[in-house]
Amino acid sequence: MAKMHARLIGLLVLMTASLTTPGAPSAAALADPLWFDEQAATAFTVEGGRFIDGLGREVVLRGYNVSGETKLEENGGLPFASVADAEKSATALRALGGGNTARFLLSWAHAEPVRGQVDPAYLAAATAQMRAFIKAGIRVYPDFHQDLYSRHLFNQGSWYTGDGAPKWVVDAGGYPRESCGICLFWGQNITQNEAVKKATYDFWHNRGGVQDAFLATAQTAMAYFAEHLTGAEFAAVVGFDPYNEPHAGSYESGQSSRGWERDLLWPFYEKFRARMDAAGWRSKPAFVEPNLFWNANLAFQKQEGGLLDAGAIGPRYVFNTHFYDQKAISGVFMWGKAADGQYAGDFGAVRDRASDAGTAAVVSEFGHPLSGTVSDKAPTVHKAMYQALDSRLPGAAWWSRPHDSGPVLSGTQWQWDIYHGRHHELMNGNPDKVLTAADAWNEEDLSAVRLDDSGRPVLRQDARLLDRLCPSATAGRVLAFTYEDRSRDGSTTLTWNPVPKSLPRVAELVGGGQYGLLLWRSDGTSAPTELHLPASFDSPRTTVVSDLGALHGLPSYGAGVPIAVAPEPGGTGSRRLLLTAPGPAGLHYALVTNGATGPSAGLLKGAQDELAAWAATRA
Repeated sequence: MAKMHARLIGLLVLMTASLTTPGAPSAAALADPLWFDEQAATAFTVEGGRFIDGLGREVVLRGYNVSGETKLEENGGLPFASVADAEKSATALRALGGGNTARFLLSWAHAEPVRGQVDPAYLAAATAQMRAFIKAGIRVYPDFHQDLYSRHLFNQGSWYTGDGAPKWVVDAGGYPRESCGICLFWGQNITQNEAVKKATYDFWHNRGGVQDAFLATAQTAMAYFAEHLTGAEFAAVVGFDPYNEPHAGSYESGQSSRGWERDLLWPFYEKFRARMDAAGWRSKPAFVEPNLFWNANLAFQKQEGGLLDAGAIGPRYVFNTHFYDQKAISGVFMWGKAADGQYAGDFGAVRDRASDAGTAAVVSEFGHPLSGTVSDKAPTVHKAMYQALDSRLPGAAWWSRPHDSGPVLSGTQWQWDIYHGRHHELMNGNPDKVLTAADAWNEEDLSAVRLDDSGRPVLRQDARLLDRLCPSATAGRVLAFTYEDRSRDGSTTLTWNPVPKSLPRVAELVGGGQYGLLLWRSDGTSAPTELHLPASFDSPRTTVVSDLGALHGLPSYGAGVPIAVAPEPGGTGSRRLLLTAPGPAGLHYALVTNGATGPSAGLLKGAQDELAAWAATRA
């Protein structure tokens, strides 16, 4: 009831603002938040299996992990060496990468270097760096990250390294000298390295109170963030990821992976949830991950899981999972490249599991190596992953079955590290093993960004792939969405969702350009639907064909302008398309393309008629 009361007040504010805004705002005013932005930012909740903002709009989180630098020692377990670097990274993430969200990595080892003593200097630095992203208009959700449990399990001569738990945890454990045996990939340590397995097992069984210590540190950190961020800044922190890629370490005799999730993992999440509540995070969801192997696409890796016995977990929990194509990464189990619909089934399983759990979903890590023997697959693998986030359908089936498209999934790509290729990391503290190349961690190379020689952030991947049209906030409910990014694999333009021949005027309008199409059912409010507008969609040359109108060239936003452009909050130069549907609630469509050059009124009207007929029969 309190939530409904707050929303009604917010809508009254919006209605009043719309009635008192005389015409289009000035260019100077566009640099400031628009009349609905403040209310939209006041809340972030889960309702009906979707993320919802303070206006009741359906929100899609898209962005990157910030960053793998946290796993290194060179900057003291922080993503950045300075706030200035954080600001530079945040601006680039928004303006170049098209992101609106950052999964913000934290280090337990640096937060609690001595048992029971949380380092306030570390929390202060993390808060300041997090604030840089919030000021850029980016939502964040922190993650106490771990891989292979702890760096301190490894010695100076080790082939691999880890991150996560502090040295005092490892010292107290008395673990054997680490050895993975014959391991071709660092992830094999999870199931083959006895030191990693035993330490992980001890965490889940709270040996020596180590899990209790972690929970106490997490509560202290969360309380610090709540206290030291302003109310508006804290509202942009949308939740917390308690534990990265959980695994049992070792199973008890007769214990299944599903039983481990039920008996050990889920009780841990309930304890973490209680710590969130105590730290002032009651209104924010926990982004909880299942057994990391629950959705492995190699049969011999797959383990039963997905928090199957947790029941309906929304709205206090979000179903949070990762997906990497291990077949493609192996170089053995997938010889060719990814194709249209490659991951429709994998990401469809994420949608289905979240729906069964009564909550929203986020794919908080996905990606593919950008160098090495399998890097030639990266353009198609990434395109197929983003396609599967946008819709559960292959492009070849989307136009004939948009009603089966499913919700647009939120996701954060791994990763966004501006220091890529410029590191100075002493691997496991060894001065004779200084890592500078790529991500400087276990031979990974997945960062989408780097700094050029002038210190300017530049993309390492095709901007057409990363900076994507996306329905960031829909006033109502998304029914279907698709985006043909026309990204490239070398010199080849990849087109997996061509406009069908049955819509010749639409096909003529789009031509060889990028396009997106959103179908939504509005909720009858005056708040606009927002789509992130990529930099490749220059406002004067962008075409929109919708039941709200058909035009070439986007006007600035103002009262009575149903199709318009405006800056996104944060002052980074990124833009949004605003679609304002009149009440009452109803079905709407909008095609957005940069493929047309001076289309005639007849072509616009013809495309509008075709889309209206298509939407009426297909949606």
